[in-house]
Amino acid sequence: MAIIELHDVSKLYGFGDATALALDEINLDVLEGEFIAIMGPSGSGKSTLMNIIGLLDRPTYGSYMLSNRSVAKLRPNQRARIRRDKIGFVFQSYNLLPKLTVIDNVALPLAYRGVSPVRRLKLANTMLDRIGLAERQYFMPRQLSGGQAQSVAIARALINNPAIIIADEPTGNLDSDSSLLIMELLSEIHNMGTTILLVTHNAELTRYATRVLFMSDGAIVHEEFTNLGELAPSFRRSTYTLTVKTEDDDLAGVSALMKAIPAVEAPPQKRTTKQSNHWRKKTKTNRRRS
Repeated sequence: MAIIELHDVSKLYGFGDATALALDEINLDVLEGEFIAIMGPSGSGKSTLMNIIGLLDRPTYGSYMLSNRSVAKLRPNQRARIRRDKIGFVFQSYNLLPKLTVIDNVALPLAYRGVSPVRRLKLANTMLDRIGLAERQYFMPRQLSGGQAQSVAIARALINNPAIIIADEPTGNLDSDSSLLIMELLSEIHNMGTTILLVTHNAELTRYATRVLFMSDGAIVHEEFTNLGELAPSFRRSTYTLTVKTEDDDLAGVSALMKAIPAVEAPPQKRTTKQSNHWRKKTKTNRRRS
């Protein structure tokens, strides 16, 4: 069953001659439990699409159905409640509150739901233990590594057991080891039935997805279904057909080039004035001796 349905969704910014088309008649159905990677160059509309799906923005045209409910008919307080309870956000910059401890950051969404302080701290501690950071629950965000901070951001996104996780470049600021940690955590969440939408520029991360969408100029121009653990077919073809040059290849190329150039006698070199004077003196000396 489709949890997200977009029909001819377009988004315009600006007015008159300054109007910019951010999304161009997007049609997209996302099934429950899918892991979708969204790729494309900067400015292709990826983040705008995620903002609309996450109810942070509204489409200018078209319809959006979320769990069979028309988003257009939702009142502001209903939209806020759905964002709080059904959608978890993970951003590239973590967005942890710097003056709150790790456990208070994770527990914050529960405070908005009216959960008692004791109960929300207990739930936050359980979530931190799940991601392996229970021993850092009283650390401040500045005391964490990038991977740890992003893991805390994911724990905060999961605290309300959302049906959808929207991850916008969650590994963009991380090294390879931390990126692997975050992707394995998202993979574990996906295996539990959560729908995940991942925006990324890294082709390697398509190994975790079940479908890859390619965007350009505000439109979805191509999509591919993938097997978990494998690159999307487009990237797999380009990766495995790419020739790798070695030093021997370079030397072979130089050798072939030298054979292809015909041998040409070197033209006689012109003597400089100094060389000519030296030659004349040597000739005169030889004549006198003879």
